[in-house]
Amino acid sequence: MRTISTACAPTPKSARTSVQHGLTEAEAARRLAARSPVPRESSSRSYASIVRANVLTVFNLILGIMGGLTLAFADWEDALFLGVLLSNSAIGIVQEVRAKRALDRLAALVRATGKVVRDGQSRALSVDEIVVGDLIKLAPGDQIVADGIVLGAADLSLDESVLTGESRSVSRSPGGKVLSSSFVTEGSGSYEVTAVGPDSYAARITGEARRFRHPRSPLELALNRLLLALLALIVPLGALTGFALWERDTPLREAMPTAVASVVTLVPEGLILLASLTFAVSALRMARRGALAQQLNAIESFASVDVLCLDKTGTLTEAGLEVVRVVPSAGVSAERLTADLARYAASTPSRNATLEAISKSFASEPATVGRQVPFSSRRRWSALELDDRLAVLGAPELFRLDGLGSVATDEARRGRRVLAFGWAGARAEELSAADGVPGDLQTTGLVILAERLRPDARETVAFFQEQGVELKILSGDRADTVASIAEEVGLRSAVQARDGSDLPDDPGDLRKLVLETAVFGRISPAGKRRVVEALRDAGRYVAMVGDGVNDVPALKAARLAIAQGSGTQMAKSVSDVVLVRGDFSSVPAMVAEGRKVLRNLQRVAKLFLTKSAFATFLILSIGLTPTAYPLLPRHLTLIASLTIGIPSFFLALATSSGPYEPQRFLREIARFAVPAGTAAGLGVVASYLFALNVADLPLQESRTVAATVLLVVGLYLVLALEASAGRRGVAVTILCVLMGSLYLLVLVVPWAREFFALSAPTFGIVGITLAGSVIAIAGLAVTDDRFVPGRER
Repeated sequence: MRTISTACAPTPKSARTSVQHGLTEAEAARRLAARSPVPRESSSRSYASIVRANVLTVFNLILGIMGGLTLAFADWEDALFLGVLLSNSAIGIVQEVRAKRALDRLAALVRATGKVVRDGQSRALSVDEIVVGDLIKLAPGDQIVADGIVLGAADLSLDESVLTGESRSVSRSPGGKVLSSSFVTEGSGSYEVTAVGPDSYAARITGEARRFRHPRSPLELALNRLLLALLALIVPLGALTGFALWERDTPLREAMPTAVASVVTLVPEGLILLASLTFAVSALRMARRGALAQQLNAIESFASVDVLCLDKTGTLTEAGLEVVRVVPSAGVSAERLTADLARYAASTPSRNATLEAISKSFASEPATVGRQVPFSSRRRWSALELDDRLAVLGAPELFRLDGLGSVATDEARRGRRVLAFGWAGARAEELSAADGVPGDLQTTGLVILAERLRPDARETVAFFQEQGVELKILSGDRADTVASIAEEVGLRSAVQARDGSDLPDDPGDLRKLVLETAVFGRISPAGKRRVVEALRDAGRYVAMVGDGVNDVPALKAARLAIAQGSGTQMAKSVSDVVLVRGDFSSVPAMVAEGRKVLRNLQRVAKLFLTKSAFATFLILSIGLTPTAYPLLPRHLTLIASLTIGIPSFFLALATSSGPYEPQRFLREIARFAVPAGTAAGLGVVASYLFALNVADLPLQESRTVAATVLLVVGLYLVLALEASAGRRGVAVTILCVLMGSLYLLVLVVPWAREFFALSAPTFGIVGITLAGSVIAIAGLAVTDDRFVPGRER
């Protein structure tokens, strides 16, 4: 473990913080005005990074060089692809900026705050409002937002892993130092601020990532491999083309369009921009549903998830609890038990949902507390020292229940939360580090609480099961309690409930257990992490939904971490996605959105790569021969825009159905693109050579034939790939008709036809075009039924 040292200047005694009241508002305002503003941490990509990602790419560099050479040595009309490049980049930047602004607005709602005491009143303030000398209170899950010195502590433990890399919690007592960016895992306390913002220890560390980061996603890795493969193809093919032109002593004004046309066709200039645009739009849609994406690959993760781990509280059930009844032990009156519970709930400094529910049902004045043992999921009980005795509240199996055992079991099976209450003579300081309850503990009764099912819990569970996503419930409650709730919401495998307190040590046995079991009760934070890791090691793509400190280890281990907006700052900080509104029922819509986006992106990527495969065929068949190249750069820009560029912007965000398999991304693209590009090349080359050498058509008319055949085959591929029964098929057909009509408009309007160096249709052009198109389409249809329009995918 790395040793942490800080140099904090001592606060003058005259200005020291009052332990009870903190600074006065006037003194805090004076200190705030005297210091420089604290810069707010960026919650999303900066504007500069958005521009760089959309403009400064390898392919844009290649196209920019080709465009510059064209403008310098050839007709400027053949540099039309530069306009497409600029417009695509501009659209991508605008959409990502829109998404950034929406995410920034959401991030403001979940930004870390501290419970600052001023003039004796506690309120939440952001880091930029906190000053040196402020008094900040701490509770489990709170983030340390500034460096400081501990003034008070009750079993205070911190997670400093983001600073030290050490996963074990460290204890802090009065006089100890706390460092910004660490978190409270157990206990409570207060500290005086000694450094804020840029002056804090965390801000001075270089090379350390504040947030937990995942490795690149399968799609990101696949796209990177694809780009490297294309670059490896472009360099030798471009060199071969250039060498062939140089060997033939081709004039520069004629050689330049040929070289540019061959290289430009190889480049999938809109694919990366389209992926960036698609993710930006999806992040914007998620933001409108109240979800803050803190990781760039969160959309893909939603699409890839096949196991979802969650706690029932706040997801399947409402976050709040209500007391159903109290059951006193023999010889104890209900009135006495109720009064003791009310006094305990009113007096404890560390509140949770259970104590809030008890306090709401039974009112009492707070009593003077000596020491306390705060609740922890590891210990599963808490205690307060009241009137020289120890009041203990915790899991009923830790208590001697005598005649109450059957009541606790029956209520737990009904899905109720059961807690036992009792008194002991031991002092709290003797138990602060102990795991077991005091040996002389006398049980005085049970308190029964109930959770309400969320209205949409059944529909949410049904959606995941229909989508093939397994649900695993990891809860600190009894296994039969959790199983009862799970069965009520329709979880098919809920009967497979297991006590998580005795997970197997052997990795193989644990992996088998977690694959077969749907419900784990009485599971510790470490146990949750082990379950998630075992699922991940079994090859599953695991998502974890959590909101408390006990969920953080599992959130860090999961491939997709989802935190409730009402959860602790610690849970939100390590998560990929924060449900700002705390609405778990919005997750199915996000899964559907992610799968739709990735499925569509995979489909349109096939169109971009078909163009590259076609270019490869064209270079190898004609580009290396003395025959004039069949297409000019302006032809390729026009055809690519009508058959790929414009359709892909609509199709990438359209409603779709069918599977998405991220592991087979490149294979699926290649299986479509290679035969499709080859067939298109055969049709274009055959019709072009026939028109040029057999029909003796002029070069411009022969190139018109080649361009038209490429357009027909390209629109056919859009139909084969995207058209299906129902509304989507009709919409895609209409889109293709519109694109074909735009091309016909170019052919019949004189100035447009002249600009693109095309010829007006004649019987010869039409007849040869039809023949070339039939050759290509027939070759596709007999190769694989994937190239037949109307097949469901």
